[in-house]
Amino acid sequence: MPIAFLTIELRIEGAHSLKDKRQVVRSLKDRLRARFNVAVAELDPDHAWQRATIGVVSISSSRDYLDGLMKHVEREATRVANNNGADLTDAFVDFI
Repeated sequence: MPIAFLTIELRIEGAHSLKDKRQVVRSLKDRLRARFNVAVAELDPDHAWQRATIGVVSISSSRDYLDGLMKHVEREATRVANNNGADLTDAFVDFI
């Protein structure tokens, strides 16, 4: 069974504190979990206010399904990040 792992890197220019960063990250994680039923976590939580790395994981019997799902997740993550004052700087998918 293939496992898809999407890594999303964000730049949060409007964050002036760790609280601002956490608000953006939390809203992104909650939205992706609710909409796509995927596992989402912040990777490498550091105390840099203006950057974050998010990991999204899903498993399925179809690699094509996972590829499409991760494309939809990436699009939604871009939209949610932009609405919250962040930019998606990089995203890449790995299959295991």
